[in-house]
Amino acid sequence: MKHRKWLVLSSLLGVLVLVAAACNGDDDAGDNGDGDGATCPEGDTCVEIGAGEPIRVGTLLVITGENASLGLDSQHGVELAVDYWGDEAFDGTAGQLAGHDIELVNEDEGCSAEGGTAGATALASDPSIVAVVGTSCSSAGEPAAQILSDAQVSVVSPSNTAPSLTDPATHQEFYLRTAHNDKVQGAAMAQFVAEELGVTTAATIHDGSPYADQLQQVFADTLTSEYGGEVTTQEGIAVGDTDFGPLLNSIAADSPEFLYFPIFVAEGGLITAQAREIGGLDDTDLGGADGMLTPDWLDAAGADSAEGVFLSGPDLGFAGGFYEADFIPAYNDQFGEPTSVFHAHSFDAASMIFQALEEVAIEDGDGLLIPRIALKDALFSITGYEGIVGTLDCTPTDDAIGDCNAGATITVSEVQDGDFEVVWP
Repeated sequence: MKHRKWLVLSSLLGVLVLVAAACNGDDDAGDNGDGDGATCPEGDTCVEIGAGEPIRVGTLLVITGENASLGLDSQHGVELAVDYWGDEAFDGTAGQLAGHDIELVNEDEGCSAEGGTAGATALASDPSIVAVVGTSCSSAGEPAAQILSDAQVSVVSPSNTAPSLTDPATHQEFYLRTAHNDKVQGAAMAQFVAEELGVTTAATIHDGSPYADQLQQVFADTLTSEYGGEVTTQEGIAVGDTDFGPLLNSIAADSPEFLYFPIFVAEGGLITAQAREIGGLDDTDLGGADGMLTPDWLDAAGADSAEGVFLSGPDLGFAGGFYEADFIPAYNDQFGEPTSVFHAHSFDAASMIFQALEEVAIEDGDGLLIPRIALKDALFSITGYEGIVGTLDCTPTDDAIGDCNAGATITVSEVQDGDFEVVWP
């Protein structure tokens, strides 16, 4: 499967302009090369890659702790993209880009604002980093997007879903994502519970993160405005809380037909298990989202408690045979079974970056110059890119900037016999 189908006229013209600038020896551009006349385009900043040096791409994902299953799954997707690039084969050998090895520099964002800040600061302070795949969690993504954008480092997230990250009012200039927008996921879950479960009343719980708070709000707004439902209460918890009995008893007093808690593994597992012990919730269906769509959550909740829970997430029924015939066998061979649902999104995120790097790289003798602004512009010029997750289009719109996967579809899975089974649509 090839992933190089988005060369549009505007980006081609941009390359011609950059090459002309690089070759004309314009004194205003400055000579960043080794004396052969290659220059960084005027007004841009270039990463200099010497002869024999690797092209260094950062990752900023949650790779330790209770939510590591989410980030490691994406990390493996990036590693497979490095493997596949250049020779289009999963042979366990890192590919080359413009004659240079690709090297990953991995930081852990901890699924927190603090971790996102620390990891982004480390990557932004390294002048050799050309771009970043990250973050896993929207709470880390908000500060990371600003820090990396301020440093003119392009960042493409495989699993940030908070609407705020691509909202024109709050978007950071160098940020894009291949994940869906939770405006889509929240509305889809509301449609499912209203049309398929016949739900008219629901309650929600969030953990204060941009992901959970914004997702449950879209769900609540859609259920009430489009389906005439009632949201009995919207409650917040803190990450690290362990005793949810009083909160769940309070929610049960209003007898909601559905309880939606789109949070993460640890708290999500505890809420699931403790809700099963609340008599007033015996007739209440439970639901979460992709932050819990991992075997780690099944373990945290316990098999009996998890049974029958509904979870929304990205549709993994990708068109074409590449995912099932090539990608997943390579993933299984190198890493075992996937631990979350964004491995294909991260493969596409990294591959988009590699394509854009190949487009804008300026030869400098045996080395390269990578213009940072030109790289960002090349990413935002992507249209019609045939990725695993679908046809990606990163063109900004009036409603969103950086949503490359605006056409994403959402499925709902139910835990049946200890496994996630897609039940809708």
